[in-house]
Amino acid sequence: QVQVAEAGGGLVQPGESLRLSCSANARIFQTYAVAWFRQAPGRAREFVASITWSGASTRYADSMKGRFSVSKDNAINVAYLQMNNLKPEDTAVYYCVGDPKYEEVLSGRGSWGQGTQVTVSS
Repeated sequence: QVQVAEAGGGLVQPGESLRLSCSANARIFQTYAVAWFRQAPGRAREFVASITWSGASTRYADSMKGRFSVSKDNAINVAYLQMNNLKPEDTAVYYCVGDPKYEEVLSGRGSWGQGTQVTVSS
């Protein structure tokens, strides 16, 4: 089974940017769709963004549109989540999930990483 791992989280100030990465241990990740989710303390997990295996189609949660951008580099088995103009309410643990089927990652099913903490605070 493909294993994925997130990286790139950290502490930033409001208005700053971060780029998260989701890397996989297998070349087959090239054929995987990827979704990003996040979970803040005391809150339910929520969908952030998703991308098809080829990168041809993406989807975003309404609150992230215009600020976040998801991409995928199949040459190196990595997916990215570029987050701009970060707000305190973006503070959460961010997870990526990968699966060959786009419908599966949209539903939060597939290979999950351990998450990376993003904290936005002044």
